[in-house]
Amino acid sequence: MTAVDLGFPRVPGTRGSSGVPRPDRPELVDSFGRIATDLRVSLTDRCNLRCTYCMPAEGLDWQPDDEVLNHVELLRLVRIAVELLGVTDIRLTGGEPMLRPGLEDLVAEIVGLNPRPRLSMTTNGIGLAKRAPKLVAAGLDRINVSLDTVDPETFKTITRRDRLPHVLAGMAAARDAGLTPVKVNAVLMRGLNDHEAVPLLRFCLAEGYHLRFIEQMPLDAQHGWNRADMITADEILGLLKTEFELSPYPSARGGAPAERWLVDGGPGDVGIIASVTRPFCADCERTRLTADGSVRSCLFSNDETDLRALLRSGAEDEVIADAWRRTMWDKLAGHEINEAGFAQPIRPMSAIGG
Repeated sequence: MTAVDLGFPRVPGTRGSSGVPRPDRPELVDSFGRIATDLRVSLTDRCNLRCTYCMPAEGLDWQPDDEVLNHVELLRLVRIAVELLGVTDIRLTGGEPMLRPGLEDLVAEIVGLNPRPRLSMTTNGIGLAKRAPKLVAAGLDRINVSLDTVDPETFKTITRRDRLPHVLAGMAAARDAGLTPVKVNAVLMRGLNDHEAVPLLRFCLAEGYHLRFIEQMPLDAQHGWNRADMITADEILGLLKTEFELSPYPSARGGAPAERWLVDGGPGDVGIIASVTRPFCADCERTRLTADGSVRSCLFSNDETDLRALLRSGAEDEVIADAWRRTMWDKLAGHEINEAGFAQPIRPMSAIGG
């Protein structure tokens, strides 16, 4: 389903619907013609690492258990997204999603929905070595692993934990269990691991992983993000081109967040998710559900709709679906990071879910 199918083109602008009536369609459309078919579901805000660009060393005040969606509530919202709202792809995130009790059971129930959604997960990889076969058996299709360095000392500096061997073992287990392609998400930070762009790519090419560099975004709990400290997409490309020949990837990008390049003619490739310097908002297909049951139209939004309250008040499926539709209809044209009045989201990344 495209914007043309719905009867209206993409239009320029910065604000949402501004009173424009929403078309009577079941999909998660917005007033700029985008259709959200990709749902990011945060299973928990808790994490077993303390990455410097995400949270302080002492961690955060985690959400109380009674505020987090329980198994039945979470599954009901996912079912509404798939059956009533046209969601076809689901990514389980966190925090660290493997800290969620009953994860394998949840995976099995999600893939049992009709129509069956494609299901992936983003994880830091700790514990994945033992659980990868179980996750495959439950029905998980693919996995992303966050890894910013292959140097043990730098890993300890970034994450404040000595767990690199566990992450590498988890990635290998995921590959061997069939959770392919294993995608690797890496954030480069100036003066810390920016010298590792080439080693990271060499490692991923050798192991058969698909590397995606991500520009550091203003989503840290400390609100200490500084544009000058961010390694930009252009800088990343410059670093990689010192050792590799990069050529444009032949397939269309579509709504994918990563812009891709073939490495030395392929078949290996590398991607860059340049949310700050090369925004891809015009093609965004994502909607987000936090662990405590709020739906967000954008990763950087400060507006949320509380679906948990509707669930717990006994609202019917269609009432919840309509609230979700209204939220997405009001989605802004872009995240506005590069606008003068941009305000960093109050919630950090660990509470929103990637």
